[in-house]
Amino acid sequence: MSIIPEGHSLFIVDLEYTVPMEQIQAVLEPHLEFVRAAYGQGRFLASGAKVPRTGGVIVMHAKSLSEAEEYLAADPFVTANVASYSYTEFLPSNLHDALK
Repeated sequence: MSIIPEGHSLFIVDLEYTVPMEQIQAVLEPHLEFVRAAYGQGRFLASGAKVPRTGGVIVMHAKSLSEAEEYLAADPFVTANVASYSYTEFLPSNLHDALK
């Protein structure tokens, strides 16, 4: 059984900070709580800060782009308007055994 549900696509979500780091720090803990909840629900497969730290990257699954966007609309980085998001959707044709 795959950890990616049938009928779901994978999304690479690119976060780009749009404000100075001091403003990011003020929202970081609520964002991390949101991330922990997403892992608990099985939505996120990987995430972390970019190097250099200009934002972050999330690998997640969803039924559609609109579902991914709707889910991430609740991220405190979005609600505080401190980051912008771009999405790349793909259908995995190969998976590491750990993801199957």
